[in-house]
Amino acid sequence: MFLVYLVLALCAAVAVWVMVRRVLFRRRRRQLLAMPLRDAWEEILMRNFGLYAKLPEEVRRKLGGYVNAFVEEKNFEACGDLEEMTEEMMVTVAGQACLLLLSDRFGVFDRLSTVLLYPDVFSADSGVDRDGFDRGVENRLGESWGTGSVVLSWYHVLHGPEVEEDGHNVVLHEFAHQLDQLDGAADGAPELGSQAEYRDWAKVFGAAYERHAQRMERGRRLVIDDYGGTNPAEFFAVATESFFERSRKLRERYPKLYDKLKTFYALDPVAW
Repeated sequence: MFLVYLVLALCAAVAVWVMVRRVLFRRRRRQLLAMPLRDAWEEILMRNFGLYAKLPEEVRRKLGGYVNAFVEEKNFEACGDLEEMTEEMMVTVAGQACLLLLSDRFGVFDRLSTVLLYPDVFSADSGVDRDGFDRGVENRLGESWGTGSVVLSWYHVLHGPEVEEDGHNVVLHEFAHQLDQLDGAADGAPELGSQAEYRDWAKVFGAAYERHAQRMERGRRLVIDDYGGTNPAEFFAVATESFFERSRKLRERYPKLYDKLKTFYALDPVAW
């Protein structure tokens, strides 16, 4: 009987400890979100993320809080020939990724635990095609895993934002996939609030996806990169890149899509 009481007491103690840790974690996160970005980190973002300088002051201030939380909460690992993980690397990744969180709907990528950074492109197994044949290994700039990791090329994290209107940003792309994967499926429809929102999202994105495919077939000039034609998940990720880097052109070509992303991210890049 004593053993039973002991086990129950241990279980209760563990439960209390888990609750205390959660309370402390949430309290610490609130503190981090409220803290201003330290000067050295702001200098890093000014230098490495050109879009940061264009952000309104209130957006920069809010983004800074998310960067604080992201850098403290996530594990960063140097891979391949990358000798060490530096503060510059962590802040540069966080500043771009957290731009997607300012709607306050998605925590701080709460299912993400680890960011893996390679010095440049890295090799990855491409899996099998629809017929079951091995597609071999290919070089990649980034990957997003639903199991809690994002893999990135540091070279492209650093140099991708240099050309601000090319619609290519590997961090925005892969972390858009993270948002898409929150509901357990990478299908181009991230976690939304209601069935009505899902229906409206499907209608707007479905029409834009079809139009994008038609323009590709006709060889027309594209606002959204042709990689977005791969599948709806890639279309959402590439459309996110265009939303931030080609905002005016995206609004002109796909006004409903732009408005949907504007609501989703609670941001209006055209106004910047």
